[in-house]
Amino acid sequence: MSVLTRDEAQTRATLLDVHRYTIDLDLTTGDDTFDSKTVIRFTARTDADTFIEVKPAELRSVTLDGHPLDPETLDGNRLPLKNLTAGEHELDIDASMRYSRTGEGMHRFTDPTDGETYLYSNLCMDDAQRVFPVFDQPDLKAVFEITATVPESWTFLANGITTALGDGRWQAAPTPLISTYLVAVAAGPWHSVRTEHRGLPFGIHCRRSLAPHLDADADELLTITKQCYDRYHEKFEEPYPFDSYDQAFVPEFNAGAMENPGLVTFRDEFIYRSAVTDTERQTRAMVIAHEMAHMWFGDLVTLRWWDDIWLNESFAEYMGYQTLTEATRFTDTWTDFGVVRKAWGYDADQHPSTHPVAPDPELVPDTASAMLNFDGISYAKGASALRQLVTWLGEKDFLAGINTHFARHKFANATLADFIDSLADGTERDVHAWADTWLRTTGVDTLKPVITPGDEGTYTLQVEHHGSRPHRIAVGLYDQDVADEGRHLVLRERLDLDIPQTDGPLPIGKRAALLLLNDGDLTYAKVRFDTESFKTVTASLSGLPSPLTRAVVWNALRDAVRDGELPPTAYLEAARAHLPHETDLALVQGVLAFASVQVADRYATPEERPAALATLSSLCRDLIRRTEDGDNPGLRLIAVRHFIDVAAHPDTIAAWLADGTVPGGPELDPELRWRVLARLAVLGATDETAIAAELARDPSATGQEGATRCRAALPDADTKAKAWEAMFAGDDLSNYLFIANAQGFWQPEQADLVRDYVPRFFEDAVTLAARRGPAIADATGRWAFPAHAVDAETLRLGERCLSDADPIPALRRKLADQLDDLGRALRVRQA
Repeated sequence: MSVLTRDEAQTRATLLDVHRYTIDLDLTTGDDTFDSKTVIRFTARTDADTFIEVKPAELRSVTLDGHPLDPETLDGNRLPLKNLTAGEHELDIDASMRYSRTGEGMHRFTDPTDGETYLYSNLCMDDAQRVFPVFDQPDLKAVFEITATVPESWTFLANGITTALGDGRWQAAPTPLISTYLVAVAAGPWHSVRTEHRGLPFGIHCRRSLAPHLDADADELLTITKQCYDRYHEKFEEPYPFDSYDQAFVPEFNAGAMENPGLVTFRDEFIYRSAVTDTERQTRAMVIAHEMAHMWFGDLVTLRWWDDIWLNESFAEYMGYQTLTEATRFTDTWTDFGVVRKAWGYDADQHPSTHPVAPDPELVPDTASAMLNFDGISYAKGASALRQLVTWLGEKDFLAGINTHFARHKFANATLADFIDSLADGTERDVHAWADTWLRTTGVDTLKPVITPGDEGTYTLQVEHHGSRPHRIAVGLYDQDVADEGRHLVLRERLDLDIPQTDGPLPIGKRAALLLLNDGDLTYAKVRFDTESFKTVTASLSGLPSPLTRAVVWNALRDAVRDGELPPTAYLEAARAHLPHETDLALVQGVLAFASVQVADRYATPEERPAALATLSSLCRDLIRRTEDGDNPGLRLIAVRHFIDVAAHPDTIAAWLADGTVPGGPELDPELRWRVLARLAVLGATDETAIAAELARDPSATGQEGATRCRAALPDADTKAKAWEAMFAGDDLSNYLFIANAQGFWQPEQADLVRDYVPRFFEDAVTLAARRGPAIADATGRWAFPAHAVDAETLRLGERCLSDADPIPALRRKLADQLDDLGRALRVRQA
């Protein structure tokens, strides 16, 4: 199938003005295909040839202005429209379209719990053509009017308010002008909770089998939604631009959520069947806030071409965290951002695939390359850049520029240049220069303090700056609290500092026990410590008063490990010493995740790994003991989860599974039961009989994934062969079952058993990705890569694959990044 190039899109946008799509879907025609009849009204500005995209199972008929066209002229996904004359046209197309099992186009899912079927569309970035014929580019906005036929017991949802007409027929209200990738429908026997807020219909929807869990959280979900809606109306002068606000939690969704105007789709793992921490609830709330921000930035004003993905995602990421902090009970969201999302950005920005937040258009020549930029740079680095911009510009001027941007470009498209012009109109600062240094460059700056003694026991600070960006940071000066023998630190002063330092060294008074650059985490840069400050961190990290400050310190330690400047064992020792005293759940989760997944499983050699797991197991035991009084169930849950994950011996966790509870709680809910069983499978302490029994106990979609993961993890040659065959030889696995299989397959404990599959991966992955497309290619590179095989031979095989096998872009990007991480792990081991 041809991908759309930027040049082709520009040519077509110059030629066409698309007015309206009238789409009629029949979703009752069977399990494999659905019918799609579309009438498109558009104007050609001059006489010319062009094309429309469609990916049909069968193209039945095509009529242009009443004259039939030959369906056989369809070339891949392009239907040529020859000899168009200047003026208005009407194109009628009747097609049969295929359902998807990969989360692309119209996804079809049958719930194993009750046999009910659900359908939903996911059209970003160029999958609208899988559902209806379309001029599939973001700057050809149009009105969309959709009708549908569904089984009579179903509900039909769309971008606009939907009305049941009887006999399974539904009508959606016409949309305002929106981009093609933002069209959304969802059909099935949804369980719905509806309300109204400020005159607007709100709804939340999920599968019927999840109804009790949605109902339990409905008040929280709707309260967060209303709070964000109200706060955005305080910030933005343009009112919410659509006629309703539905949020559908859908199965097997590839992303966290999708900002379809009026019908936001979320992965339905956000409907919690099992116990979760408050940080996980905060993450769900952030996604709600993020997607609502898109209603303005992304939906009302949309990028012109995909080089400006960041305009959508960075803005929504920043606004999601900031608005959640301002308007909801989650007032400390930037700590979670710092320890989770920002680390994602730092890692992505050090990969060979790094790119500017706002890449030059020539670097995004087509939709295939554009899809690769939905990454830690467009989200986390971009949001960090905007946070630094607000720090430098001031929030008042920032919001004034945003509102100017909305007013100028509402229901239209805009570019980076348009956005910067809008910001510049509200300030005397040189926003264009700021954009050049922050948005057009790659890599992570590094800031290191150089402390020099002065007169009468005072000191000065000069920041050694490796990089090119200007920064406005806070410098935290912390002293030991003599009242508790120095375990706690107290903030003496927080100094503002612009980098580069144009006024010479900064006086800091007497020597602080800890001098911390970027205190408050307002910029995007790696920071290092002077010698005395590092000693203080080692002894007193958990005694810092602010969780956000502790997040900056933990990130600095993490970066130092990844850069080969701090031994991985030192990171584990810091975690062992300080996490037993940590109160912030995001920090505990983030540190344990890095310590287990990266330090123990990749940076530690096979000989060192047992000691690393023992350290983490001991740490988790301490956290479990600390929470026996029941005062911190979230912290206890994190400790229990990680204790299970690092268990080197089966006895304790097998007893938990047999008893159905951890002594003193929590009881093992489905998530914990599958977690224990998966670890027992890795350790060879369970079998197919136990897995089948657990699946009978929990036959849900999550249970199916759990059973698939456990079976793939069994240390048995025949079972491994079957799991490999299911992933790479067949096309039956849905996106989620493929991922579950991949998650179970590779285990560090089973390196010898799966050694022969490592070279096979680099052959079979290329074939699979070409056959099944970008979503499975991404999953293959992310989850099916042999990340445990940290050795020079794996690196050699991977590099040969990249040079000789010509993987499709989605797989190539993932492999390049995985191999870079593997090379980094080798260097850390050698250091």
